[in-house]
Amino acid sequence: MEVKTMSQAMDELQEQEVVIETHDLWRTYRLGPHQEVHALRGINLQVRRGEFVCMKGRSGSGKTTLLNCIGGLDRPTRGIVKVFNQDLSQLSERQLTHFRRMQVGYIFQSFGLSATYSAFENVELMLRISGAGFKERRERALYCLELVGLTRWRNHRPNEMSGGQQQRLAIARALANQPQLLLADEPTGKLDTATARDILALFKRIISAESDPSKRVTVLMAAHDPLVDEYAERVLRLKDGQIESAHS
Repeated sequence: MEVKTMSQAMDELQEQEVVIETHDLWRTYRLGPHQEVHALRGINLQVRRGEFVCMKGRSGSGKTTLLNCIGGLDRPTRGIVKVFNQDLSQLSERQLTHFRRMQVGYIFQSFGLSATYSAFENVELMLRISGAGFKERRERALYCLELVGLTRWRNHRPNEMSGGQQQRLAIARALANQPQLLLADEPTGKLDTATARDILALFKRIISAESDPSKRVTVLMAAHDPLVDEYAERVLRLKDGQIESAHS
């Protein structure tokens, strides 16, 4: 009987398991009775578990709109979005809220942290919202802070941290409920080059932190930063709402 290596097992699993899938995805916005803007034009995309995929393109190319449709923050005009084999168009608003809360972690350029809460409290808040118990909240919050290198800063508020530390905290918060998918919109946009490298390397470490390939986090990022080419497994270039090219 053939014995498969861990690498072969991972390759087979990733070949089988598609985390994100879109078919002929369109998003059209009406600006008036006779004017339309096609933000997405027939996007076909597959992202597999444990991948680190980046979307690049100019402002208005459709990157954020595509992230929002995949994350259930926006509904497409037509086409299909499947995440974890679930057709999002079949979910009610309440079901979408639960999906976003439990299965997707969002990371934004603006951080979106609570200024009055400590680092620990910012992360723990997400667990409170999900109904986790006291012990679970504490252990998970401390684990997430350790994962992003902020254990020593757990009692500090965001305004006592650097921009890079605040982005790390935003990532820790996004990981609180153990999501299987991280969606990041320009997470390095406000950071200097050295700090941006640290954040991109952190995403790779988060993916590899789980030894079981079937449980690995998937990262889909929108960015302008040319540094992402060095870290992402695949780079998709969007133009006028379409995927113009892709390379590994």
